[in-house]
Amino acid sequence: MTQPGVLLYFEDEAPAALRLAEASGLEPQQVHRHRFPDGEMQLTLPARLPPRVVLLRSLHQPHDKLTELLLAAPTARQLGAVHLSLVAPYLAYMRQDKAFAPGQAVSQRIVGAWLATLFDAVITVDPHLHRVTTLAEAVPAQQAITLSAAPLLGNWIAKHRPGAFLLGPDSESAQWISQAATAHGLPHAVCSKERLGDRAVRITLPACDLRGQAVVLLDDVASSGHTLATAAALALAAGAASVDVAVTHALLAGDALQCIHQAGVGEFWSTDSVTHPSNVVTLAALLAQALSWEAAAG
Repeated sequence: MTQPGVLLYFEDEAPAALRLAEASGLEPQQVHRHRFPDGEMQLTLPARLPPRVVLLRSLHQPHDKLTELLLAAPTARQLGAVHLSLVAPYLAYMRQDKAFAPGQAVSQRIVGAWLATLFDAVITVDPHLHRVTTLAEAVPAQQAITLSAAPLLGNWIAKHRPGAFLLGPDSESAQWISQAATAHGLPHAVCSKERLGDRAVRITLPACDLRGQAVVLLDDVASSGHTLATAAALALAAGAASVDVAVTHALLAGDALQCIHQAGVGEFWSTDSVTHPSNVVTLAALLAQALSWEAAAG
């Protein structure tokens, strides 16, 4: 369904933006950035905007990007936007939904509430939510839409590893494992995990026979890589014939990918929510469908 309106994007996300524009029927318009010597940022948007505007910004490495949203959203409204939507395939600061020690900022509530003041709708993919069940609890915008890439990753896995055993590295991955496995009748199970620190975890394999299995670890995020590396090493030690990894968001900080491969992982696959050489699944059609729903509901 063709949606009248403009899709605003930044130069570093041009390929993903042009795919989304083609899938949604939105007119792509670049937001231009200039950084002053003192580090401050200047944005230039199109001089005139239609009532419906969508801003694409995936929020990995978020700090400059949050400033971009702070500047771009009010400017878009001044230039004619009446209904303003944020498409953030990766949505930052969703992990911390409570204070674990006195004085800690609960970033999910703060960032989510702030985004809701800037945008009428927020659309994201596989947000990293723990103790809240819906995106609307974290981002109380008029419309808060959560999509999942698990079925798309499941399709990729079924094509490239027919009959694979899907393994979730922790209990939080159960939702994605179930979605991906059900569509193709794949065997699946989920590990249990105890986090000991940012780069240290203790994982226990589920009670299942992995001997001779082509195992694919499926999760929402690969960040430090230690959870996936630990789970992969355990699966191989339990007799798995091979271990590959599929994730929605390839954040891959520092030497994360090297760490994952050193644990014995063969292929590493991801969606284009975060631009990375491992991208094999594009989200444009999924995001365009959500924009269609959002426009109809609005």
